Amino acid sequence: MTSNPIRRDPQSGRAPLRMLSGGAAVLFLAGLVAAFAHANAEISISLRWAALGLFVPFALRRRSLLLWTFFAMLAGAELGADAPHFAAQTHFIGDIFLRLIRMIVAPLIFGGIVTGIAGHNELSGVGRVAVKSIVYFEAVTTLGLILGTIAINLSQAGVGVTLPASIQAAVPAAHPAGWQDILLNIFPENIAQAVAQNQILQVAVFALLFGAALATLPEPKRAPLLHVLQSLTETMFSLTRIIMVIAPLAAGAAMAYTVGSMGLSTLLPLVKLVGTYYAALTAFVLLVLAPILMIARVPLRGFAAAVAEPAALGFATTSSEAALPLVMERMEEFGVPRWIVSFVVPTGYSFNMTGSSIYLSMAAIFAAQAAGIHLSIGEQVVMLATLLLTSKGVAGVPRAVLVVLLATASSLHIPVAAIMMILGVDTLMDMGRTAMNVIGNGMAAAVVARWEGELKPVSLPV
Repeated sequence: MTSNPIRRDPQSGRAPLRMLSGGAAVLFLAGLVAAFAHANAEISISLRWAALGLFVPFALRRRSLLLWTFFAMLAGAELGADAPHFAAQTHFIGDIFLRLIRMIVAPLIFGGIVTGIAGHNELSGVGRVAVKSIVYFEAVTTLGLILGTIAINLSQAGVGVTLPASIQAAVPAAHPAGWQDILLNIFPENIAQAVAQNQILQVAVFALLFGAALATLPEPKRAPLLHVLQSLTETMFSLTRIIMVIAPLAAGAAMAYTVGSMGLSTLLPLVKLVGTYYAALTAFVLLVLAPILMIARVPLRGFAAAVAEPAALGFATTSSEAALPLVMERMEEFGVPRWIVSFVVPTGYSFNMTGSSIYLSMAAIFAAQAAGIHLSIGEQVVMLATLLLTSKGVAGVPRAVLVVLLATASSLHIPVAAIMMILGVDTLMDMGRTAMNVIGNGMAAAVVARWEGELKPVSLPV
């Protein structure tokens, strides 16, 4: 006669943790209400930090990178608001994280593309994937520009805004590259220099050519190097998982630095612009991205689960580069072949301006409204065409979006001061801009893989 072991209901262990998380939410809201009601500052701060402390056991039990990232962002924002001078010194943590990411990006892209082409005989599909990727990026970018224009015209966020008498800011040269320079910059002159300067697209092009050359070799000569590169790629993905352990800490430090150095008071004059931008991002997801996913028959729930962590990381760090290895790993887990992920995602860093396109058209018209300049429909169409052209080839350029805005403003005779005014909230908007760019890159890989008949989506935990 056998005895049945006592089985514990896993739900019974979760109930106390859910009660803790619920209590933490109530305490945090109470702390916010107390702050807005101008109650004792120490009481409101204590309530919010007590809430964060109560949430720690729940977060530890879940062991989710997404949950820990959002928790770290919330704690970082609280630290930035309560101790801005200390929070402003935490930026080095995010810088260390970005250095570690830059360390692995080039070998990850190189190994993924080469092994995909030479190891799986995908040489014939490279051209198709390249054309489909660029067509997708251009179509979605154009829709983003149009939606941003509609949103700012509806909200009229710039009307009534008073321009400061003078704005002291470093103004980069407003001279985007011509189309010849853009094409020239795609091809690396020195692969070591391309890696050192973090020219992701140049690394991808070198990997394409290297993979094509390797694929033409006989099997006995190709196999040894191919095995080495396959091991290199797997090692880079393993290293990515190790580095991502500190991602929540980097996200929290970045948020603390942003709130501590910027201050919430600077947001008030431009709060309508920020609200309009995030409303436009929401509309873009619902009206553009979701229909594209449904038309391409990409599972919405599975894709959302795959892209959630990279998007949250990009939101917190305002760096698409920080999320690049993670989005590549998650999309491969989602069912996109490695060679497509390794080509489409890096290409998106130069051609995908999904989040930036909404921002560019919105910021340009906002600046015109603030300057009292009325743009006719024809002038706005010209502005959209200018933005579509000038936004290409500026990936990796410091404050590249500002360069594009200034070039467009000069063609429409918009005062530079109107553009510089937006810098006060640029970081806050850059969070949503970066997250949307990350989502767009991951989505492009999934859609192109579906068009190629290569997508094999798997169930991922939400």
